[in-house]
Amino acid sequence: MKKLILTTAFIFLLVGVTFGQSLQKGNIIGTHVLTVDLKPDVTMEQFQEFYISKFIPEMEKLFPGWKGYLVKGIRGENENSIGLIWVIKSEEYRDKYFNEDGSLNELGTITLEKMNPVLEELEKLGTDTSTYTDWLIL
Repeated sequence: MKKLILTTAFIFLLVGVTFGQSLQKGNIIGTHVLTVDLKPDVTMEQFQEFYISKFIPEMEKLFPGWKGYLVKGIRGENENSIGLIWVIKSEEYRDKYFNEDGSLNELGTITLEKMNPVLEELEKLGTDTSTYTDWLIL
């Protein structure tokens, strides 16, 4: 448990320092560990570049108050894994699109449907699933 808390604290610090962004009380940090299944002849680098150049910017455009970062585990439990960190302005910004159980609500479903062209392009490279935790800045 201590290891997880220290790792998470480091991620928060890294996000804040690296991107010049100041985390504030009430922000939500969504940490996702991705499991990726690549299509034949697709590299992980191609998949990652698509996430960085197309997927994340489109999500940020459709979900105001959200900022995304693709990350790579370089040590510890998730070494050599990739992850996604969402910095969300507040619980209200998250809850506008998601139910308490983490599923999309009606607005979230409508909004995510606008991602279909990007998601269809992503499926040509591979698919991913994730486990996540949302953290509240106290």
